[in-house]
Amino acid sequence: MLKKTSLALGGAALFLAWNGLLLLFLWSRPGGLPSPQNPQNPDSSRLLPAQLLQLAQDAEAELRLQRDLLLQIQKFSRSQHQKTPKPPQITTTAKEEFPVIPVLVLACDRSSVRRCLDKILRYRPSARRFPVIVSQDCGHAETARVIASYGQAVAHIRQPDLSDIPVPPEHRKFQGYYKISRHYRWALGQVFRTFRYRAAIVVEDDLEVAPDFFEYFQAVFPLLQRDPSLWCISAWNDNGKEAMVDAGHAELLYRTDFFPGLGWLLLAELWDELEPKWPPAFWDDWMRQPEQRRGRSCVRPEVSRTMTFGRKGVSHGQFFDQYLKFIKLNDRFVPFTQLDLSYLKKEEYERFFLQQVYSAPEVKIEELQKDAGRDLGAVRLQYRGRDSFKALAKALGLMDDLKSGVPRAGYRGIVSFVCRGRRVFLAPPSDWTGYDPSWS
Repeated sequence: MLKKTSLALGGAALFLAWNGLLLLFLWSRPGGLPSPQNPQNPDSSRLLPAQLLQLAQDAEAELRLQRDLLLQIQKFSRSQHQKTPKPPQITTTAKEEFPVIPVLVLACDRSSVRRCLDKILRYRPSARRFPVIVSQDCGHAETARVIASYGQAVAHIRQPDLSDIPVPPEHRKFQGYYKISRHYRWALGQVFRTFRYRAAIVVEDDLEVAPDFFEYFQAVFPLLQRDPSLWCISAWNDNGKEAMVDAGHAELLYRTDFFPGLGWLLLAELWDELEPKWPPAFWDDWMRQPEQRRGRSCVRPEVSRTMTFGRKGVSHGQFFDQYLKFIKLNDRFVPFTQLDLSYLKKEEYERFFLQQVYSAPEVKIEELQKDAGRDLGAVRLQYRGRDSFKALAKALGLMDDLKSGVPRAGYRGIVSFVCRGRRVFLAPPSDWTGYDPSWS
């Protein structure tokens, strides 16, 4: 297309040049310009001013035509260039320090996806480095119109299979969970197999992101690449209610053995591992099983970089009214890319984190609930079994469910949070030997 456009422009320029040379030739003839009425009349030179004026007007009209032609060619060239889809950006140039990582938004039948997309587009630092792909299931027309309203700002792909899925009779009410798992598999397959990206940030259509959402992922991404003991970066703190986090230290990051989801980054290598055994339903709890986690951890923040506004869904608001709607979304920008995050490496993290936890004085829950500890140091609450953990977590307002024995936001069984302004570690004994899957 570009070659054809260049030839057309060259032809137009040549035509203009020829007209100019022709005028110069006629003006330079010894007899001047001949009269159209009588070319051989020697007195025709008296008509020269009128002839020159007419010729100039004709030349001006011809120039206008050529200019219009050039403008049409340029307009056509641009329109054809815009209609030609650009291939996905897969790799980076040698000068770039950060690869192209798409944000994959999983959508279905929420027209409120606009709230999610507006914040993503507002806060992303680069459209080139963070293209947005919205994968829509369900075929909901109004949601499709909302996504289409963003034009070329987002890529809209659609799950082709909207059929019901055969499920066991006892799982009929869980049909939605089967469709979600199918959609995840298809959408992640598009990102990593069709478009061939090397990493992706996954969010759902009911999430709102923080101002430093992209800054956070940019900073931790290199650690995920280098540290095989990590398998994801999550923007979510399961116990991130406002009273339970230190909002004044929003730069704090942790390792967690619990897969948080709700805004998370994975590498293509992990998808290579998970895709062949992807489950038919309940994909997030499946991710939390020891067979998938394989002793690996995620990075999660003190203060969440996402919040959910989707009370209605296949879970029918499970946990939303009690926990999720109270999660604090970080509201100030932390320059993570300027911070030293090497403390998150497994060996360094365990050295300082375990020392911090087990050097903290042990207290009883009654003491903790009685004292206002904003000016006091960290303390430790110890649990010795499943029932002990659940009782303490419930009394403190933490999420008390366990998945394959792993507590939400926990690392080596330790859950870090704030209570009455004081840092608290809900921890097992220091001789902890591992998670017990029967605790679920």
